[in-house]
Amino acid sequence: MNKFSGELAFFKSQPLNMRTLLITNLLFAMILPIIEIFVGAYIMRNTGNSSYVVIYQLCMYIGVVSTSILNGVLLQYFKVNRLYSFGIILSAIVLMVMMFVQSIGIVGLGLAGFVLGASTGFFWTNRYLLTLTSTNDNNRNYFFGFESFFFSLWSIVIPLCVGALLGSLDGISLFGYELDVNSGYKIITVVAFIIAIAACIALSHGEFSNPVQKKFFYIHFHPLWKKFLALAGLKGMVQGFLVTAPAILVMRLVGDEGSLGLIQGLGGGVTAILVYVLGRVAKPQHRMKIFGFGLLVFFIGTLVNGLLFSAIGVIIFVLCKVLFQPLHDLAYFPTMMKTIDAVSAIEKRNDYAYIMSHEIGLFIGRATGMLLFIALAYLVSETFALKYVLMIVGALQLLSLPLAKHIIKEIDTKYRK
Repeated sequence: MNKFSGELAFFKSQPLNMRTLLITNLLFAMILPIIEIFVGAYIMRNTGNSSYVVIYQLCMYIGVVSTSILNGVLLQYFKVNRLYSFGIILSAIVLMVMMFVQSIGIVGLGLAGFVLGASTGFFWTNRYLLTLTSTNDNNRNYFFGFESFFFSLWSIVIPLCVGALLGSLDGISLFGYELDVNSGYKIITVVAFIIAIAACIALSHGEFSNPVQKKFFYIHFHPLWKKFLALAGLKGMVQGFLVTAPAILVMRLVGDEGSLGLIQGLGGGVTAILVYVLGRVAKPQHRMKIFGFGLLVFFIGTLVNGLLFSAIGVIIFVLCKVLFQPLHDLAYFPTMMKTIDAVSAIEKRNDYAYIMSHEIGLFIGRATGMLLFIALAYLVSETFALKYVLMIVGALQLLSLPLAKHIIKEIDTKYRK
């Protein structure tokens, strides 16, 4: 209890906007597992086609990058925290609409993915901007460690609760209405909407301001930012598979959504504590060690999955993925913020210009990974794509470490303020 009180006191010592943002993200993190995991499982259950999941995800990412451009225009007229709240509420509404639709066709699926991506795009782009302006390089490890702790925690609790609910509802009658798994999805989305409202209420307590400079769209950037965009492309390439691959592999080789929740929970507990402790004690100079370890863990997981391609292989891959993702983000996002600080000081541009171009860099990587999967699934086989695309992407990810080290070295030696 003394340790908990100490951590609570440390949290309260942080700036108001930083605390407000952390509480908001803590709440929205409860919705993310539903968007990221169970939507994929829902599509698999209703179509039986993993390519549909990938197409949905690709359309979702097109929505995200489209929103990043629109958001830059809207920032000239609306407060950043209002746009952030709009994204949170809209993503919950779109999720509800999608789950209440009776049938799924390829066109409707693509449209639903685009709209959900557009709504979450408001969340992500404004989250980056608010984080950039509410933190500095010294407290960003703590910020992302705290955030990753709850992202990891909810990635355990929410899948377990959702999996248990979906498993228990199937075949039950309520007021003469026969419940099934899809009924459970509808209940879950209503709860997600209530949580989204709570997140918006929390965000209203902050004192946020918009960027002073209005122009945000540029084509040419400093060489340092171009190098970071290459790093963003590598991150984007693997990011799509972190969402789609677990749902596809578990539904195909392991079992149902309950199994998915249980597997996520096995590795998430240790990871949640680990990333919080690392965020609390690690210094900026430790980021690349954390980054490299996370990349290695993910590559090992993809190798095991590809070589075994069985229930055991899937379990090991998902456990590696659960460990990799928060470790990767813990190092990646502070590095991104540090690079934006350096480049914006050189070019004297609106911070949002870099956030928007970062989304484009992520999208190029995401689209490359998704299209590679779709091409191999149709030209060779779905099994071949599930086995080897992850291995290819995992191997390419290892290039991120020397590139990230080079960027940090340049900032510290050539472009330090």
